[in-house]
Amino acid sequence: MTLALTGGTGFVGQATLDAIERQGLSARALARTVPKDARKGVEWIGGSLADRAALVRLMEGAEAVIHIAGLTSTLDSTAFEAANVTGTLALIEVAKTAGVPRFVFVSSLAARRPDLSAYGASKARAEKIVAASGLDWTIVRPPGVYGPRDRDIFELFRAASRGVVPMPPPGCASMIHVDDLAELLLALIPGGEGVTGAVFEPDDGREGGWPHRELALAIGQAVGRRPWVPHLSRRVLDLASRVDCAVRRNGARLTPDRVSYMCHPDWVVDPARKVPESLWTPRIPTLEGLKATAAWYREKGWL
Repeated sequence: MTLALTGGTGFVGQATLDAIERQGLSARALARTVPKDARKGVEWIGGSLADRAALVRLMEGAEAVIHIAGLTSTLDSTAFEAANVTGTLALIEVAKTAGVPRFVFVSSLAARRPDLSAYGASKARAEKIVAASGLDWTIVRPPGVYGPRDRDIFELFRAASRGVVPMPPPGCASMIHVDDLAELLLALIPGGEGVTGAVFEPDDGREGGWPHRELALAIGQAVGRRPWVPHLSRRVLDLASRVDCAVRRNGARLTPDRVSYMCHPDWVVDPARKVPESLWTPRIPTLEGLKATAAWYREKGWL
């Protein structure tokens, strides 16, 4: 089987290509900049979701699409529409023309509350396009994804190593290791009853998710510290966001859009959208996964 994959150079995309290689599958992967290092079983297609010729090459001979690519952070909120909505529509159009029937779309829990952020709104609109596509589709809404190569939750690891992990107002969030998510995406490829037309919200199996303070302390444990965990108010986070955007500009992690959904107290997966256990179950307990991730960061010199 040959898979067409977008976002192959990103955090989740790289983990998915690792899983594809482990399973002996082959993939054609879209990338704005083609990596210099070759991957077994992977053919890189240079281009973006706005490059129709590249999308046509991506779909040649493919039997299924895993659409991971998407914009998660930007100072220009209108850019979410072009990347996450228009890009998804373009991919679907080319897939239908090429006769590729199966479409697995990686969305986000943020799509549940499109009123909270431009990012979440763009993912919600993309979900509607996928559902109306006429393809054999499945949507996956990951919660907080962590693991090697991640640069977002890494900010919490770095803060914990320094002894202080600022967190948003009290709330709870579900988590999942990137390798578990990658294995799920491949398990969904065959589709079938209970999978086709489903919207899944996978996690690490922890009922009720992780209270913010417990998650911060768990990350502290992973780096060998017991950090102070202050909960910051929305007002303080807004101020911190302005500082981050002024200093790191387009590289800012704490954008105003992110502050908006970070302050929502409930990012726990819906049990009604659980993946059937006969298809997939998470393998990596989060405490173990956090420890292994911290070790990876140290090995790479990030911490």
